[in-house]
Amino acid sequence: MAAGTLIIPNKAKLNIEALALLSAATFKLALVGPGWTPDNGDSGNEVWGDVSANEIAAGGGYTAGGATLSNAALTQAGGTVKFASGNGVWNATGSGFPAWRRFVIYAVGTFGGKVNPIIGHCLGDNTPADVPATTTSNSPLTINCPANGWITTT
Repeated sequence: MAAGTLIIPNKAKLNIEALALLSAATFKLALVGPGWTPDNGDSGNEVWGDVSANEIAAGGGYTAGGATLSNAALTQAGGTVKFASGNGVWNATGSGFPAWRRFVIYAVGTFGGKVNPIIGHCLGDNTPADVPATTTSNSPLTINCPANGWITTT
C-alpha cells in the first residue's frame, strides 16, 4: 500500500536528532483509528504513549504495538541522510482487523528519558479516509517504506 508523506510533529523532531543513537533500536509501525487527531505543535505528540490509546484493537492478525520494522538503518551518502527500514506487514486472520486512518512509527525503549519516542505518522489514505477493515483471512496488509526512506534530509 502506498502512503503519503511521513509527518514529524514539532515536539518529535528532537527524536530525529537522536536517530543515530537509536540505530540499534527496534522500530515499530502501528495502526491508529480515525479518532486520533495528531498534535504536530511544539507541545504535541512526542512519544507512543501520546497515541497508543487510539491504536486499533489487537486480533484478527493485527498485533498490539504494531509490526516490527526489519533492517532499520540511518545512512548518509553525498550529504543526504536517510532513515529507512523494511515494510510493515500483517496477515489478516479470522475476521481480520478493523478500519484504520494513520500509522505511527516509533522506537521501542527509553532514549534520552523518552519512552518509545515517535519518529512520525502518516495517513494511510491521502483522501483522507479510513483504510477499510481487512476482513479476508490470509489477506496481507503491507505498508511499504518509500524508496527514498521514511525520512530523507539533505
